Amino acid sequence: MEDIKSIVGKKEKQWITEALREFVMEITFIKKDGTERVMRCTLNQSLLPFTEETEKAETKEKKVNDEVLAVYDIEAEGWRAFRWDSLTQIKLVLE
Repeated sequence: MEDIKSIVGKKEKQWITEALREFVMEITFIKKDGTERVMRCTLNQSLLPFTEETEKAETKEKKVNDEVLAVYDIEAEGWRAFRWDSLTQIKLVLE
């Protein structure tokens, strides 16, 4: 099986980001410390918690880092980020 990080380009990043806006996905990646992390995450607005911080963050202008994607971790109930070049696997969660 081909390692996903060798094939994640601009189109693939866009597809994954769009899928996260609609679905929960299981993302597997290698953390900076070298350990593997499996995370169920989403960007689907209906699954995100609403807080004053969330509202402020939506209106605040942020620097864009094309190497990292921030997502909401469903199980940890918090925002996490992963580096695109650390991805090893993605799965669509149909639950």
